[in-house]
Amino acid sequence: MKAGKILTYVGATIFTLYFLVPLYLLFLIAFSPAKFTLEALYPSLILKQFTLNNLIYAFTQYDFISPFLKSFFVASLVGILAIVLGVPAGYGLSRLPSRLAYGIIVLLLITNMVPGLIVAIPISVEFIKLHLFDSIPGLALVQELVTLPLAVFILQGTFSAVPREIEYQAKMDGASTFSFLTDVLMPVALPGIVTAFLISWMFSWDEFTYAILLSPIHPTLPVEIYLNIERGNELAAVAFSLVFTIPVIVLTLILQKYLKGEYLAGGVKY
Repeated sequence: MKAGKILTYVGATIFTLYFLVPLYLLFLIAFSPAKFTLEALYPSLILKQFTLNNLIYAFTQYDFISPFLKSFFVASLVGILAIVLGVPAGYGLSRLPSRLAYGIIVLLLITNMVPGLIVAIPISVEFIKLHLFDSIPGLALVQELVTLPLAVFILQGTFSAVPREIEYQAKMDGASTFSFLTDVLMPVALPGIVTAFLISWMFSWDEFTYAILLSPIHPTLPVEIYLNIERGNELAAVAFSLVFTIPVIVLTLILQKYLKGEYLAGGVKY
């Protein structure tokens, strides 16, 4: 076997372990008695005894449903808004000259370079006046500041890949702009649209900075996990984290065919 191929396999193995080991440790702590993990001087790295007591204790003693539902509704709203606003924006940019579209996208992405802490504090003041503080719509609107530019970037690349000839042909056949968008363009661009929704949903699902500053009274699940760690309830935090990862894994498995480089890259042609 050539040295280059061996290095590729070694690199792929290290890369895989880098992501899988934390997940393995999460499962290990969740399903092992605490005396073998959190309470042990030298925690075991293998499962010595299986138990569900940690999960039962966490879900019966601490509030899980409210933070979980709030995270779910906020993430879903963020994903929907990213598509509703991102589709027309991405389509419009795809029909602009490439250099102009590139400049606009760069300006949109610059908003992601501003630290969330700096943005969140003045927004919190305004949201208190507008009664959006600690609410699902308020948090979703703020998280949209980050996800919408990414969604527009992905959708602009998706629509740019659709040949103009299809649009011209549809209009020659008598299709209106609306019917062209709904009957022709949207089905063709569906993989990119699903990718934009998935990326937006996942970002919101584990977003922390805006959530802890704009929704401290009724926290989302990431904030609730953090608060349990701060209070010394590590087993509750582990149990919540375990359930917290399940929707992401399920969504990724179901929609993995859309998570391809060409959809994630977006792209502007020069």
